[in-house]
Amino acid sequence: MKWSNEVTDWYSLAEKAIHGSNLTLEEGLAVLEADNEEILPIMQAAFHVRHHFYGKKVKLNMIMNAKSGLCPEDCGYCSQSIVSTAPVSKYSMLDKESLLAGAREALARKAGTYCIVASGKGPTNQELDQVIEAVQEITSTMPLKICVCLGILKADQARRLAEAGVHRYNHNLNTSKANYPSITTTHTYDQRVETVKMAQSHGMSPCSGVIIGMGETNEEIVQMGYALRELGADSIPVNFLNPIPGTPLEGTKRTSPIRALKVLALFRFICPSKEIRVAGGRELNLGTLQPLSLYAANSIFVGDYLTTDGQEVTADHQMIEDLGFEIEMCALSAV
Repeated sequence: MKWSNEVTDWYSLAEKAIHGSNLTLEEGLAVLEADNEEILPIMQAAFHVRHHFYGKKVKLNMIMNAKSGLCPEDCGYCSQSIVSTAPVSKYSMLDKESLLAGAREALARKAGTYCIVASGKGPTNQELDQVIEAVQEITSTMPLKICVCLGILKADQARRLAEAGVHRYNHNLNTSKANYPSITTTHTYDQRVETVKMAQSHGMSPCSGVIIGMGETNEEIVQMGYALRELGADSIPVNFLNPIPGTPLEGTKRTSPIRALKVLALFRFICPSKEIRVAGGRELNLGTLQPLSLYAANSIFVGDYLTTDGQEVTADHQMIEDLGFEIEMCALSAV
């Protein structure tokens, strides 16, 4: 791959990332604060890193909203929280057959990872039993990785999920430690960190990410990347706030497409070998620039999110094909 003189600095960041040197705060800020005219050289450098570790493969994930609404938490971004007035579906944990049907749909969408997500601070024992029963059947009959997101876990719950065959546990940091109290007050940033570490200690691959656009500073965005690198998150969903009417953050200005691309490039430079996933808010915030996101990221969600619509599945498949990329099918031996 040849580089012009104009992109030497970005190329240096890419080479630094590939060879295991950590991005400095000043270098991270330079990515976020670069002139918009630099976006193509930045994305070219990010692709250099992405290609080194993942080639042109794209991992697909599908979310199942296994329990909706009914949440006692006050997360300002979430339509399912106790402080939200958004008109969302409310139902208790889905039964095994519904979760199995979701897994079959994930396969139909060419997803390699099936994400079972439930609202609430943490699972009850009965809810955990329902999820475990479904996971055991899915893992014994379908070529899918299972990622579970049930909130804050107790040690015994983490052990049981791992023993049942859960590959990954998701618990997003969402924002910086400094910004956290302005977003959520019913639990702490440290509790989230502890849950990610607990899942990892029981053999589940840690999945943790962020939501961009909730009042954080550029320095805090860089620090979020550092925090996820320190945690050793294997999969990093980068969400961009969808300010849903009825939530405390409704009316928040969306992240511009070019800024979103800079953020994705930044996370690729900070966590070069990790799965960077363009997650919630992709369609709203990136708009027509969605294809460019895959020059930094190597993973997307296909289909709808928890309470918001995603891009039509065949459009995602076509986008990947048009880029000359290929869908990575599930390899259960990988992390």
